[in-house]
Amino acid sequence: MTDTATTTPAQPTPEERLANFRRRREESVKQPQGSLALVNTQWIAGDPESAQTVWGVGGTYYPLPAGEKGLRLVASAADGIAADGEVVDGEVVITARDAEKPSTIVFDDHTTGTVIVNEAGTEYALRVWDAQADDLVAFGSIDAYAYDPEWVIQAKFTPVEGLTIGFEHIKDEGDERETAIPGEITFEKDGVAYNLAAFKSGRALQLVFGDTTNGDETYSVGRFLFVAPNPDGTITLDFNLAVLPPCAFSYQFNCPMPPKQNRFAVPIRAGEKQAVRPDGSLLHEF
Repeated sequence: MTDTATTTPAQPTPEERLANFRRRREESVKQPQGSLALVNTQWIAGDPESAQTVWGVGGTYYPLPAGEKGLRLVASAADGIAADGEVVDGEVVITARDAEKPSTIVFDDHTTGTVIVNEAGTEYALRVWDAQADDLVAFGSIDAYAYDPEWVIQAKFTPVEGLTIGFEHIKDEGDERETAIPGEITFEKDGVAYNLAAFKSGRALQLVFGDTTNGDETYSVGRFLFVAPNPDGTITLDFNLAVLPPCAFSYQFNCPMPPKQNRFAVPIRAGEKQAVRPDGSLLHEF
């Protein structure tokens, strides 16, 4: 008699799921347009007739008239720049990521470009990515804490309309950008009540937080955690999934810093710590 019983595959443990998450994270930052590969972000703004060059690549760049999504690129075939699969010999518009079809830009066999837009949708920049960037070559791994179930927290998400919080960015010299916050994240831990602010990032919420490990055990600027509210109004904050901001991998990113209410007065020894070289030394001193 044939035994037709099937065995239910064992579910991965939280530690195994975290290990898989971290493998994918390291692969993502090492991609040709991963965080380690960004070598320049240059804003092209002002008069649509003002010609600007971009460090590290050929071509001449111009802002487009207000309301148009992207930049104007002027180059000759000798520059070797391909936009959307075609070598540029003259003038083309390279569209940004807020356009229906963002442009692909190739400068050579290891250097590519993308066009980004500011939060207001009014100014555009060219980002240059180099698959042979110094940071990418020098990178070893992402140092991280071991899994800690203490930092898996069940919180409450309360939608709030019209709420904004000022976020400072590391390159904005103390200026704050008022950012819409879709709701409040509240919980209590060890007798302390928390009310955190997270802004929308695609379909998720992005929590920018700091704690007392910053600048010592972890990256000084803070860390990110991406979360999503559950239909019942709860939200899971698994700080084991906390990640380093892009500026921990390249100085060309302008990352948001934690607002006051997102700064914990305790150490959160969960999640990523630092980007390190193969010998374990820090990739960036920041």
